[in-house]
Amino acid sequence: MPETDAASTDSTSTTSTALACAAEVPVPEADAIAGRFPLTANPSPVAEDERQAVLAGLHFGDRFTDHMAHARWRQGEGWGDYGVIPYGNLSLSPATAVLHYGQEIFEGIKAYRHDDGSVWTFRPRYNAARLNASARRLALPELAEEDFVASLVDLVRADAAWVPSGEGESLYLRPFAFASEAFLGVRPSKVVDYYVIASPSGSYFTHGLEPISIWVTTEYHRAGRGGTGAAKTGGNYASSLLPQQEAYAQGCDQVCFLDDVSQKNLEELGGMNIMVVDADGTVRTPRLTGTILEGSTRSAIIRMLQDSGRRVVEDAISLEGLLADIESGRVREVFACGTAAVVVPLGHLKGKGFDARIEGNEVTRQVHDRLTSIQSGRAEDPYGWMYQLVPPRS
Repeated sequence: MPETDAASTDSTSTTSTALACAAEVPVPEADAIAGRFPLTANPSPVAEDERQAVLAGLHFGDRFTDHMAHARWRQGEGWGDYGVIPYGNLSLSPATAVLHYGQEIFEGIKAYRHDDGSVWTFRPRYNAARLNASARRLALPELAEEDFVASLVDLVRADAAWVPSGEGESLYLRPFAFASEAFLGVRPSKVVDYYVIASPSGSYFTHGLEPISIWVTTEYHRAGRGGTGAAKTGGNYASSLLPQQEAYAQGCDQVCFLDDVSQKNLEELGGMNIMVVDADGTVRTPRLTGTILEGSTRSAIIRMLQDSGRRVVEDAISLEGLLADIESGRVREVFACGTAAVVVPLGHLKGKGFDARIEGNEVTRQVHDRLTSIQSGRAEDPYGWMYQLVPPRS
């Protein structure tokens, strides 16, 4: 990405969060941790012709591979029962705690096939650390970060044939953990199950970098101060579904939430962080307040922008101020970012009493192209973000 006139070496953005620092800790090479989740092969894998048909017509998150990783935690014993096992339905008691109290966390991370046949993932230690941060908030046990990465290694090696190779395609990995003890008391579960499932996926938004439309809700909030907004837990997403329906009813693709205190400042979309590009080249994004999920993609983009000489500011962004800046021309672009979508421009902000259009996408496209080129292996990775799960073809 080219430098900008707004270059600044004393950006107000913070890149030394606990998660960003955790992501910088080297992970042992895959061969050194492979086998921690021993494989029990699926006796009835998907037939080759059916798998090829799936890979030829990918959507997002609707088909799954032959295996899944699993581990179980028991109070007083710790984690055990590690394995990669056949993908299949779970058998749960109607009294399973997660069904009643929502004690659950998850992550999202992708595996990418490079031209030489190798398979890589992006900043896995970041996701490992965030899973544990979510676990602490939900009173769930933490999983050793290397074991988290090992679960990805062993699952992807078992199902490497499912990793697609087309433009914008990946194997989407969904690690998750939940309270699996059967009881109806309100307390942390004494038994917890961890799984990783995998889904070959195309682009999250089928129209690629075409701008999407956003409904800004003033009635609902994604999270409250002291709540679980900074954790990746299902309840946050469940509470976003009704306002997402509201967005659809208004002809919009996604919903954007405001903060619950002032009820004036942008926070995030239902599943993505938001960034604003000013006419002077400055990029602004809402400051992490404990109600916003700290995204790995967000973190990486901030680092890339700063290293290219662009000023990045993490601060409150009021809806009123943003609308005025769009009208005056001070704001040229707005985009959203996240693991599933990577980067997508926002072309239309709509809400009660306003309807604003944003035309620009130059910086958005630069960010998208740079990041996806690193992930796909088409460009050098100066940050050491990519981690090889499967070696090249011999």
